[in-house]
Amino acid sequence: MAQRGVTIWLTGLSGAGKTTITQALEKRLLEKGYSIEVLDGDVVRTNLTKGLGFSKEDRDENIRRIGFVANLLTRHGVIVLVSAISPYREIREEVRGKIGAFVEVFVNAPLSVCEGRDVKGLYQKARSGEIKGFTGIDDPYEPPANPEVECRTDLEELEESVDKVWGKLAELGYLAA
Repeated sequence: MAQRGVTIWLTGLSGAGKTTITQALEKRLLEKGYSIEVLDGDVVRTNLTKGLGFSKEDRDENIRRIGFVANLLTRHGVIVLVSAISPYREIREEVRGKIGAFVEVFVNAPLSVCEGRDVKGLYQKARSGEIKGFTGIDDPYEPPANPEVECRTDLEELEESVDKVWGKLAELGYLAA
């Protein structure tokens, strides 16, 4: 059976658990023999979109570029895991429209929980004024209106979140039964 390409777009605040869920999904998909690619927001920023800042325009362009690469891979039958804050609903919807085979996963955790998990110290820098325009502090995060999956990482274990995404992918016909 030929694999169907799909982009699984994990969006949420910094520290919500996007990378953790992505890594667990990646491991499970690879174990099952699927052809996958991971586009992590931080990795993409240091390579593909270097030079872009954090203005709304630059953030939108960053997401457009990630979406462009995801679309190319998806068209060629690859399962693409995108882990990016992608704070603005409109640009996520634009990318969804271009890709088509798109599953939005809202990785949802309250700001206080995300700040408590602040492994990079970014929230602390934003609160002290060292970082300006930080999503969730002095720049908005617009949650998805109708995500295919919502993972409440403050209320569920990692396996539950991964199972939710896996179940949706199976339901939509992207994974073998």
